[in-house]
Amino acid sequence: MTGALGAGLVAATGSGGASGSSVEVVLALTLGVIFAAGTFLVLRRDLVRVVFGVLVLSQATNVYLITMGGIGGVAPIVEGHGAENVTDPLVQALVLTAVVIGFATTALLLVLVYRTYEEHGSIDLEDITGAVR
Repeated sequence: MTGALGAGLVAATGSGGASGSSVEVVLALTLGVIFAAGTFLVLRRDLVRVVFGVLVLSQATNVYLITMGGIGGVAPIVEGHGAENVTDPLVQALVLTAVVIGFATTALLLVLVYRTYEEHGSIDLEDITGAVR
């Protein structure tokens, strides 16, 4: 496991020899914080922050799927290992597809936000809907 998430897990659980349950607790807490941040952004008035919140929620869902699919194990193409050590490649393929679709959706939403700004001169939801403060 490489990257910032892996380094954070090693730092949060001590050395690399932490038990599986403590790693699951750290991942569950991290995912809770990411989902909370995404929900917070979706509930904002600024349309760009709403789009960013949708992106954060999408990526949090992808991390959740990878976590549930298993982060340990070996590649399924390696011979000589038992079936209990193999990581499921279907989850990784599903998440890769979801990442591509998520970025395409984000690009579409940003174009719609830009078009809304051109039409209304603002990206604040209260200014667009004409709500009285």
